[in-house]
Amino acid sequence: MTRPDTQLQAAFAEQFGGSSFTHMVRAPGRVNLMGDHTDYNGLPVVPMAIQRGLTLVSRLRKDGEICIANTDPRFPPRSFELTGDIDPFPGGDWGNYAKAAGQALAQRYGPLAGFDAVVSSDIPIAAGLSSSSALVMAVALMIVDLNDVAIGAAQLMELIAEAERYVGTRGGGMDQAICLGAQPGSASRIDFNPLRLTPIPIPNGWRFIVAFSGIRAEKSGATRRVYNQRTRECEEALRRVATALGLGEAVSYPGLMSGMPVADLLAAAEGVLEESLFPRFRHVVTEATRVTSAEVALKADDIAGFGKLMNLSHQSLRDDFAVSCAALDQLTAVALGAGVAGARLTGAGFGGCVVALSPATEVERVLHRLEREYYIAAGCEGELGDSLFVAQPSGGASVVEL
Repeated sequence: MTRPDTQLQAAFAEQFGGSSFTHMVRAPGRVNLMGDHTDYNGLPVVPMAIQRGLTLVSRLRKDGEICIANTDPRFPPRSFELTGDIDPFPGGDWGNYAKAAGQALAQRYGPLAGFDAVVSSDIPIAAGLSSSSALVMAVALMIVDLNDVAIGAAQLMELIAEAERYVGTRGGGMDQAICLGAQPGSASRIDFNPLRLTPIPIPNGWRFIVAFSGIRAEKSGATRRVYNQRTRECEEALRRVATALGLGEAVSYPGLMSGMPVADLLAAAEGVLEESLFPRFRHVVTEATRVTSAEVALKADDIAGFGKLMNLSHQSLRDDFAVSCAALDQLTAVALGAGVAGARLTGAGFGGCVVALSPATEVERVLHRLEREYYIAAGCEGELGDSLFVAQPSGGASVVEL
């Protein structure tokens, strides 16, 4: 982990004065390679942490207050008392992500000491690259470290996944797990219940290109309502199919899929699910099979096979789960036209980013085509560093004492 830059040092001195910070967390963003909208259904995913991340520097306080500032002027300073019952800021406020971590840890381990902190991030905001979960995890790790809280990595991943629901989104545990548990040079297959991460090295000749659509994927307001609606639809589809098969309402998606081939499940589901629910169910179960196939392709260095799975995943997210949009579809089409092995939306959808898989030898040509045919064609000017870059498989979050 590198030392904090002068911008952070100056921002901390301006905000808090006195002595400098003593601790630093670096928490990465992530790009999901396969398995979207499966984690909250208990089914596996294959993400990887990226070189873009969030840095939080802090100094211990003598009371239980957390005072946190941001080098980005769009996010004003926030402060709150670290207790087990913290009232949220208004919906969409960035401070709620810090409160989410604080409340969860205070409920389990309080009373706890607070800290002064400044945050800086080079993860594009609301781009579907998990900037919010990086913030929650960074605050959590700082609370744990400064208070000498004894908690294992897997416990913390699960606690913070649940904690993040404080902001109102009924998500799964992928983002928190990869943020903390990623291994450099690798993606990870993440399974749930119990949580476990299996590193999968990225082949040397593969490059994953991240391209931001320009549509912000805010998990608040109308987008949050649709996201949570998808969660409810998946739960209702599972309940009806399990009941029709005589399995009872307690069965999970993994339990359902372990007992019957996907083709038979889909045949059974089609008979009991109406037109609005069947496509949601079909996406979940077929996406889970694509995760397993993607893991095999990664291990076999089968770039064509992995790319085909990415294309099928995007089609399913677009047609069955209805979380794509015109900009994401256009980006994938441009990438495929440039000759990538595969391309798909990544993350929750409703905007955000596309991830495209290219042979290393073709990356510059693909980047040029994306710049010319998507960004310049749309009137984008200036540097594209936050919108178009090659993801580097990176390690998970950690704390250092300076």
